[in-house]
This record gives sequence, structure tokens and C-alpha cells, in this order.
Amino acid sequence: MFIDKAKITVKSGKGGNGCVSFRREPFVSDGGPDGGDGGNGGSVIFEADENFHTLMDFRYRVKYNAENGEDGMKKKRFGKKGQDLILKVPPGTLVIDKETGALIKDLKNHGDKCVAAKGGRGGKGNVHFKNSVRQAPNFAEAGGKAIERTIVLELKMIADVGLMGFPNVGKSTLLAAVTGAKPKIANYHFTTLTPNLGVVQFYDDSFIMADIPGIIEGAHEGQGLGLEFLRHIERTKMLIHVVDVSSVEGRDIIEDFEKINEELFKYSPKLAGKPQIVAANKIDSIYDQEKYEEFMEYIREKGYEVYPISAAGRQGLEELLKAAMTKVAELRELPEEDEYVYFDMDASDTDPEYREIKVTLEDGVFVLSGGQLEKIFDSTNFNDTESLRYLYKYIEEKGAMQKMIDMGIKDEDTVRIKDFEFEYYE
Repeated sequence: MFIDKAKITVKSGKGGNGCVSFRREPFVSDGGPDGGDGGNGGSVIFEADENFHTLMDFRYRVKYNAENGEDGMKKKRFGKKGQDLILKVPPGTLVIDKETGALIKDLKNHGDKCVAAKGGRGGKGNVHFKNSVRQAPNFAEAGGKAIERTIVLELKMIADVGLMGFPNVGKSTLLAAVTGAKPKIANYHFTTLTPNLGVVQFYDDSFIMADIPGIIEGAHEGQGLGLEFLRHIERTKMLIHVVDVSSVEGRDIIEDFEKINEELFKYSPKLAGKPQIVAANKIDSIYDQEKYEEFMEYIREKGYEVYPISAAGRQGLEELLKAAMTKVAELRELPEEDEYVYFDMDASDTDPEYREIKVTLEDGVFVLSGGQLEKIFDSTNFNDTESLRYLYKYIEEKGAMQKMIDMGIKDEDTVRIKDFEFEYYE
């Protein structure tokens, strides 16, 4: 089964807490702090692997957790780092954050990687908080929090040439005739229900061809199967527009040609602007010669290269493939545009916003918030004066105390950090 879209939940590992410990050995006086650091939590990483061709695995399992980091230990021993969780996806997969809609990464090529949820940093042990004044720190740093995120995976197949056209015009037959692919072929509409890929070997060169399920009028609005698979030809370098010129079904072939291009434009003007050549298929069973000649003249006047072929009878295929190979070779020489803007989803401890303390007034309560503040707050030992002084000093150094004074804080006013409330006194 071909699955090209999936929604999953990923969660990174929590960082291990730093250890509060003091050296206690016979004949060693004033051993001092020796608490080790916690290990970093594991990250959730997506990696493109050419051995995968579908998102099938993510249909049956939707929750993925990386390993937590271990807590630090006495004698300055570090906690073990949590193991990263690497999830393999097919090349051409978009990794999207569902909540914001931000694109984390386009994993276009084999080996491309991205971190979807970064593991929490391990907390520092109390050995790091010793100084000339604070000889016996009775607190350590808490480990960084795990990050949980809902991810949408969307596969856009990688191919040089995309076959497009109405259902039953012979796209699958053409793919089978020029590649080793074996798509399902039958004489009824929507035989192709999933995209098929094949490699076209043309003398000493080759290119990848994709057969996309037939597009119908209204595909850009979700009619038929078109909307589900139009995205698969967005990455192609060029398009071969296959048209059934036999007129056996009594359709207007010029009108069909224009309808398909109109659907492409409505879906994506950029897609409609891709280089396109026309394959006039089923020339061995033309019912109306006049309509056929009118179509060929019309296409040439529009400036398209058109090649009469019979995919079933293997007529004219070499000329079509030669034209496609020449065009693909030219397009490969052009610099590849990156069509997406990427977003860094994880604030780091070097980010100024992470270290900043925000002060807001909510219903008469002064609320302090900030990534680094919350981490220090989680590390605070409220039974230890030195630990409380460390927290207060951080709040003061970051200017939060002065901000509250400027906002009019008075004695016995309430200050809130996370879910804890305190009374303020000068």
C-alpha cells in the first residue's frame, strides 16, 4: 500500500538532573561537593533513506519517544546520555510541525537529516556551583525538559519527468514500455490509484519517470484523485503531457489538453510553468484523422514540442525519450532552487529570548516567565538559603526586579513563577 501522508507524535528525552552530593571518605576532611552532571536526553531525528518508498510504517504506530538522560551521580560521575531515536523516511519527505505549520526540513536526498525534537540538556551537578563564598552548595541544576511535538510527514516523490494527463490516456502503458516498472494497466478510468516510478535507460544516461494518477477537471479542488497526487509532480524537472489522440471516446482532445493545463495552473502557477512536451498517444487507432491533424497543428502553434507515439505498439518512443533526455540534461545543469523556508523549532541556551525574563501583570499578580528562569527555578532547593539566593540573583541580574518596581510592585504583592506564588517584600 502506498502511503504518502502521516501524522505522528514525537517526544525527545528529558535531560538527567544534576546530582547533589558531597565527598565523604575516611581520612578526607572537607571533601566538598562532588555531584556529577546529568546526561543529555535523546533527540528525535528524521533521516531520508533511499531504501524506503512509502510512509507505511507511520500509519500503524503514531507515538515515538527518545530515551531520557540519566541523572548525575556522586564522585563527579556523569549520567548516561539518552539514545537518539532515528526515524527513517523516503527521500522527498517534508517534516512539518502541525501546531505552527512551519516546515522543519525538506529531506530531499538520501542521508539528509533533521532534528524534530531536541533532547533536554543534562543538568549540572552541585560541583559547578562551588565558589569562594559558597563552599557547600546544596543544590544542582535540573535537567532540560523533553519536547513533545505533533509532526506531519508529507511525501513528494523525486522524479525527473512526470507523466500527466486525463485518466486512461496511456500513461501507465508508456511507463511500462520505457522502464522496468510494472504498473497496473486496464481499459478503465483511474486504473492508476498510486504514483509509480520507473528508471528510463537511454543509451549511456538515464532519468526517473513518474506516472501520476489521472487528473480530471476540478482536481485542484479535490475532485477525483488529482489533488492527492498533484504534489508528487511538483518536484519534477519537466512534464510529459500524454494525450489520447485516437478520439475513440468522442472527447475534444484540444479541450482536454487545455483543461489539464488549467488544473495545473490553479493548483500551482509554478508547476504549470515547468517545461512540458506533448506525447500524442494511440496514433495506431486514430478514429478521426481530421481532429488529430487539427490537434497537432494547434499544439505546435502553442509552441510545444509534440511527438506522435503509440505506447502499446512501441511506436515513436525513441524520439520522445531523446527529447526528454535532452531537456532533463539541460535542466540538471541549472542551480537547484530551495523552494522552502526552514524554521528552527528548538530554542537553545544561546538564544537571547531563552535567557530573557518576561514580566507581565495578570489580575494584580506579577508573572515571571522565561526558559532559563524556569530551568533554574526547577533546580532550586527551597530549604537551602544559598539556592534561594542564587535564584534571586539571577532574577535581579536579568532586570526583572527593576521591571516589577517600574510597574509599581508594592510590599505583599504576589509574584508568580510557574505554578508557585510568593509575596514581595523590599
